[in-house]
Parts: sequence; C-alpha cells; structure tokens
Amino acid sequence: MTIARVDRPRRAPTAAGRGGADAPSLPRRYRRRSRLTALAFVTPLLAYLAAFYLYPLYRNLDLSLRDYTVRSFVAGDAPFTGWDNVQKVLDDPTFGPAMRHTMVFTFVSIAFQYAIGLALAVFFNRHFRLSTVLRALFLIPWLLPLIVSASTWSWMFNSESGVVNYFLHFFGADPVGWLTSPDWALTSVIVANIWIGIPFNLVILYSGLQNIPAELYEAAALDGAGAWQQFRRITFPLLRPVSAITLLLGLVYTLKVFDLIWIMTKGGPGDASSTLATWSYQLGFGTLLPKFGPGAAVGNILILIALVFGLAYIRVQRRQET
Repeated sequence: MTIARVDRPRRAPTAAGRGGADAPSLPRRYRRRSRLTALAFVTPLLAYLAAFYLYPLYRNLDLSLRDYTVRSFVAGDAPFTGWDNVQKVLDDPTFGPAMRHTMVFTFVSIAFQYAIGLALAVFFNRHFRLSTVLRALFLIPWLLPLIVSASTWSWMFNSESGVVNYFLHFFGADPVGWLTSPDWALTSVIVANIWIGIPFNLVILYSGLQNIPAELYEAAALDGAGAWQQFRRITFPLLRPVSAITLLLGLVYTLKVFDLIWIMTKGGPGDASSTLATWSYQLGFGTLLPKFGPGAAVGNILILIALVFGLAYIRVQRRQET
C-alpha cells in the first residue's frame, strides 16, 4: 500500500534566520525615524512660535517687572521692581477711563459687527442674481490697508470739509466736531471700526450657513414656519459654534486695535477716545521720557483680558460638546 505524502506549507524565515539579533531592532529604528521625521516638520513651527510669540511675551513681562529707562534699556541693567509698575498703572487716573473706553469700544463694535454681518450673511444666502458680485464688494473694507481706511474716515468726519457734516448741513442740521469733540470722538472711531469688521463677520457666518442642510428649511416651510421662525429655530441655533469663534476672534482683535484710533484721534481730545492699547503706546513711545515698564504692564493687562475670554470660550465649547 502506497502512503501519499502530504506536503506541509513552508514556513517563512524566522526573525533569527533573516537577521539574527539585529531583527528586533528594526521596528524600534523605524519608530525612531518616524519621530525624527515628525519633529523635523514641527521644528519650523516651534521656532516661529518661540521667536515671535514666546520671546516677545517674555520680554514684555520682563519690561513690566523692571524700572527701565532709555539708558538701562540699552545697557540692560534695569533694577527689578516687582509689581510696582502694575500698581502705578492701576493708581493712574488715566486707567479708569482707558479701561472703560476699551470695554465700550470692544463690545459695541463686536455687537454691531456681528448683528450686521449675520443679517448680510442671511441675505446673501438666498443666492439671488448678482449676490456673488455684491458679496465681493462688501469685502473691500476688509481688504483695504487699515491706514487707508482710517485716513478715509478721518476725512469723512472732518469738522470743516468732511462729507458727513456736509450731509448734516444739507438737511439743515448743525455741524458736529466728530473727531475734536470729547462727546463724539469715541463714537467716531467705533463707527469706523464697525465698518472695517463687518466683512470678517459676513465671510465666517456665510460659510457657516452653507453647512446647514437645506432640507431643514424645506421641512420647516412645509410645517408652516415663517422666515423669522426658521431663523430662530434653525439658523441661529445651528450657527452657535461658528458664532462663538467669530465673537472670540473679534474680541481678541478689537481689544488690541491701535492704529485706527491713533490715526483718527490719537486717543484725544484729551483722553476722550484713549484705550488701553493707545495708552500703552503713549507710555512707552509717546513722550521724550518713555515709561517702558508701565507701558508693558498695560500690555500685559490686555493679554490677560484676552486670555480670560479665550479660556471662557474653551469652557463653553466643552460644555456644548458634552
């Protein structure tokens, strides 16, 4: 009787047969190479953040903790004073008005920028004829250099030859010292800042509207919901994440607005339109005897305010996600 021979499948060479003791190190070597490759890609970003964010923050903190003068700033031997510069800023009579103007300027600007931007985003979301062209035209204030926008608004609000007072005179009203009156200077820079910030809100909110399914509006219309009910029940709730990031970015940007106010009013007349940003510049660079320490302390207060609102936003986002 012949017994059939069963051929067993050939086994693959073992790790020892391929390389002996060196084989187990291959996966480790591969992982090390992957880490080095990832680090090589991240290194330029880390270097950028360290050079343009961490180091300036460190230097600003160091300035606020020392008594810097022009000589000690060059020589680098400023004495350490601790929180004295912060205390000087808090005790200064300019701090109260500057903080109040900063809050009014920031929150009024953000409120109107968001409201007008949202209304325009909903309007352009209808996709009517020429909507693309008109939407592009609304981006012009955002694309213009800020010095051009500020100079234009300064000319428009000019007390003698400004176009705004011309229209007031045309309708029989008395001219207003928009940039020279303490009662109107802050209002003037707020109006200009609102105009500049509307396109940003329009673009972000319009992008958020594109992610809302059209089927929701069709179902709501079949149920008899009107335009206002659709906005209140569908559009506004689903835009909350986009609205939150829009408001946060607007807040951080508006807190540090300096060039617009400086070009239009230089924080005046007096301190009528002075904010923390313009006051910080005036302390550090606006006089023949600069006060680097108090100026840096004002800048740190601005950073702290922005950080508080940023952390609050992160906490709200986590609550919504959970």
